[in-house]
Amino acid sequence: MAILTASQILDVARVTVDIFERRGLKSCLMGSVASYLYGVSRTPNDVDLVVLTTVYTQESLKEMLVQDNKQFTLVRSRNPRATYRVLWYRIPGTYQRCKVDILIPGILNVPVVPEEHIFTKAPHYLPMMPLIPQLLLKLQGWSDHRASPRSDMKFKQYVDVLDIDALLEIVCKRKLRIDDKDARWVPESMIVDALSTLRKYVLFASTGSVWNWRSIGFSISAERAIDF
Repeated sequence: MAILTASQILDVARVTVDIFERRGLKSCLMGSVASYLYGVSRTPNDVDLVVLTTVYTQESLKEMLVQDNKQFTLVRSRNPRATYRVLWYRIPGTYQRCKVDILIPGILNVPVVPEEHIFTKAPHYLPMMPLIPQLLLKLQGWSDHRASPRSDMKFKQYVDVLDIDALLEIVCKRKLRIDDKDARWVPESMIVDALSTLRKYVLFASTGSVWNWRSIGFSISAERAIDF
């Protein structure tokens, strides 16, 4: 399958966001698409979207997209034990397709994002996960990939490190901190979990990033012994 361009990925994101918007549902992008929009150079290869709802399930939200746009299709997971179906969007006029992951708050520790904190920026004006929780969710993803028994998932940890360090640089340049007034809505549990993960991250993956983590408010030392 041909690699999708950033423009194609962003078009898929726009189509998905617009469908939910027409139904009165707010959403925000996370994962590699949000990182790309914030300035990380790596081109994303799929769309991760959080729909801010307590009414609908992930599966019902996927069905909503399929009903509204024939380019969306649902296929069975390759995991025979999976109870969910995988959502794909076929790029119009091509045989290319883009995977679209739909999440809701509480899944994978995704927080409930207050509507006033959803971030957008020129030129795309797509809704994004605020920068601090976006960074912390990417850090969690690194930890999950590192612990995975699957070799393909485990390999992703190395790409994660590049994304995380680039995103961290952006946070630092914007002089954002985890104790900022605008970040007070971020669940304390998310900060606590991140600190635990960081002790491994700066020791095993990115020792040189420790100063940047400190500058955004984390008390972390690369020399600290880790008890497993």
